Amino acid sequence: MVLPFLSRSFDLSGRSALVTGAAQGIGLEVGRLLHRHGAQVALVDVDQARAVEAAASIGGRTIGLGADVRDRDAMRSAVAETVAAFGSLDVVVANAGVAPVPATLRVMADDDFDRVIGINLTGVFNTVRAAVEPVIQSKGHMVVVSSAAAFSPGPGGCSYMISKAGVEQLGRALRIELAPHGASAQIAYFGVVDTAMTHDTLDTDEFGLELGAKLPWPLNRRISPEQAARSLVDGIRTRAQSTIAPAGWQQYGWLRGALNPVVDSQLLRDRDLARMLMKVEHRGG
Repeated sequence: MVLPFLSRSFDLSGRSALVTGAAQGIGLEVGRLLHRHGAQVALVDVDQARAVEAAASIGGRTIGLGADVRDRDAMRSAVAETVAAFGSLDVVVANAGVAPVPATLRVMADDDFDRVIGINLTGVFNTVRAAVEPVIQSKGHMVVVSSAAAFSPGPGGCSYMISKAGVEQLGRALRIELAPHGASAQIAYFGVVDTAMTHDTLDTDEFGLELGAKLPWPLNRRISPEQAARSLVDGIRTRAQSTIAPAGWQQYGWLRGALNPVVDSQLLRDRDLARMLMKVEHRGG
């Protein structure tokens, strides 16, 4: 079978796009940038009022829709509303995500684990599943938002790392499965992005503050949501297989197979980290 040829250039002018988790942060900035490149954009968020407000802040050719990515039927409805409004669906960015309350596997709340996996991983699947047919019809492009956390150690927050590693594998499969149809998929990886989620996790929580201080340069470098969005949208415009920002994480990603056993061995002997984990376990009961 001869696979359809995919041009590496993907002009966004006149295209239609759907972005989840789009009322703030990276999702909103992705929506703004897609719109700036001429796309019609549906901003989808669990908070419908904020999604509508965000759409109004961008201007014409933009709609705000309310949907919880954990609700498969709601995502089907959001896709249907987007197609009804714009006539097609060319680009999907499965961006919605949350971070867990810092805790070890021993003491983390079952509901919090389910919440993180439900939004970050199952929510991406629900978004992809709802949108895959119209994207195939338009020979479009899908983006799943993973993280450098997919290939980093995860003490105290493993549900996030599990979810993002799952998204990475979902994206790899999706990319290969879309190719025979002339559509494409991209995995977007981010390091530390200066969002509300980052502030809640690394800046206001005692465990997060100490853990963040352990990140070496350049892995501790923060980028803005605008910088993250620019990396992602640049990837859409070239049908990139993957994008990563900030660039300092790229080398870690390439060398993870060799580096991670060394990193894990060091963390196993890290007495300061052991103290931090015992403290967070005590806090969690």
